[in-house]
Amino acid sequence: MATSGGAAQEKRGDIPELDSLVIATVKKIMPYGAFCTLDEYGNREAFIHIGEVASRWVKNIHEFLKDGQKIVARVYRVVPEKDQIDLSLRRVTEADKKLKMEEYRREKRGAKLFELCARKAKIDTKEAWETVGAELLKRYGNIYSALEEISFNEEKAFKGLSLSPEWKRALLEVAKANIHKPEVTITEVVVVKSFASDAIEHIKDAFLSVMGEKTEDVKVDVHYIGAPRYRLSVKAREYKTAEKVLGEANAKIIGRLKGIGTVEFERQEAM
Repeated sequence: MATSGGAAQEKRGDIPELDSLVIATVKKIMPYGAFCTLDEYGNREAFIHIGEVASRWVKNIHEFLKDGQKIVARVYRVVPEKDQIDLSLRRVTEADKKLKMEEYRREKRGAKLFELCARKAKIDTKEAWETVGAELLKRYGNIYSALEEISFNEEKAFKGLSLSPEWKRALLEVAKANIHKPEVTITEVVVVKSFASDAIEHIKDAFLSVMGEKTEDVKVDVHYIGAPRYRLSVKAREYKTAEKVLGEANAKIIGRLKGIGTVEFERQEAM
C-alpha cells in the first residue's frame, strides 16, 4: 500500500500477517505487559504480554522495555474481529532483529528518495506513488531495491518500464547521488577438532570448498588463526545475502568433516 506525505507503507496491508516481524514503538508499560503501536501499519495498537517479553522469568518489565523504545517483534496472535494483535519479543532472534531493521531502514530511505524524485520530476507525490511507484514496486518488490538497480545498472534497470524521460532522469540522478554499493561483513570463528591421521587434509578440503563461493557481489574468505581455530568471513551487499551464504558455507563444512571430527562456530559481530 502506498500513501503520500512521506508515510509510504510500500507493501503493508491493514494488519500484519501471523508470524511476521514488525517494527513497534512502546507506548504504555503496565505490570502485566506493554501497549505498542505498529510503525508500518498506520500506528495500529498491539500488545506484548509480560510472558512474551523474554525467555526467562521477568520480575520487572521495565528492565526490558522503555517508553518510546522501538523494537522488532513477532506477531503470534491476530484476532481481527476483536481488533487484537499480540506480539512477542522472546520469539525473535538476533538475526531476525538485524534483518528486519535493515529492511525497515531500506523502505524508509527508499520512500524519502522516491518522493525526492517526484519533486524533481515535478509530479504530485500521491500521483507518483500510484503510477511510477506502483510500477517499481511490482517489478522490484520495494523502492530502495529499484533505486539500487537504477544506480548500479542505469538504463538497463528501466527496460520494460513505461517511464517518461523526465522520470528516468529524476530516478537516475537521485539514485546515483544517494545509493552506492554497500558492503556487509559477517565473521565467525570455526573450531575444528579431530584426531584422525589425515585430519589436516580434510580440513583444507572443507575450507577450500567454501572459498570457491565468490561472485561479483559475494566473497568468502578463510584465515588460519591457530589450531584448531579458523576465521570464516562473508562479504556481501546485503546482510540477508551474507547470512544465507554463511549458513550454506557452515553446512558444507559440516558435511565435508562428518565423521572426521567436531565443528563449532563462534559468531562475531557483523560489520
